[in-house]
Amino acid sequence: DTAMAAQMTDAHRRFLQVLMSEGITEGSEARKLHHHCCETDKVYYAHDKLDDFISTINRHLQPLFMQIRKGMSEEDGRAHYAVVNLAETEVTKMASDYTEIELELFRKTMDLIILSENGFASSTDILNLADKLKTKKMKKKEAEQLLKVFVEDKWLSEKNGEYTLHTRCIIEMEQYILSNYQDMARKCNICHSLAVQSQVCESCGIGMHLPCVRKYFKAQTEPRCPKCNEFWSCDIP
Repeated sequence: DTAMAAQMTDAHRRFLQVLMSEGITEGSEARKLHHHCCETDKVYYAHDKLDDFISTINRHLQPLFMQIRKGMSEEDGRAHYAVVNLAETEVTKMASDYTEIELELFRKTMDLIILSENGFASSTDILNLADKLKTKKMKKKEAEQLLKVFVEDKWLSEKNGEYTLHTRCIIEMEQYILSNYQDMARKCNICHSLAVQSQVCESCGIGMHLPCVRKYFKAQTEPRCPKCNEFWSCDIP
């Protein structure tokens, strides 16, 4: 790598600043931002070099134990970029923003989501946890409010009263989840990253992200499990 390419410029700093204030950004937005930063700060712009641009930033973030990480949305398979703090475990990072009781509800919600078949937990099930918390009991109203906050802060996302982990949360917490839920957390059989919302083979139990399922079975006349070759009984999304 030439010394020239490794220089951190104002464009890199601007890109990092925006990304840190957003927490996470979708791939096409990141590409627009890359272009915008290079133009604004009159830095050479190569449209297909976003990943190189980011790795320059990452080299400079290393001593700060931070990193821009790429992950994918479990819903549509699109790339996302998030700033991750490597020094703190994610739960301590959350601890600076939330109280002990709020964190307990989050962890219990995460348990429900990861132990579920499809990667979702219903608001009813989550709210039922609220008065069983160890720290102290939480009123349903408070718990409902808190779920809204977790969605705003991009730890959870919600669809028709069902909650799952936000893409940002998965990018940030992948290591934490894989080590804390060893028996339960699944890696996608296709892309090998953590799969929370997934389909599972009824015969051998492997899991796949929905976008990976779509892509994998696109070319096949009869969907068969990539591992055990049994018929794939879930509906292809």
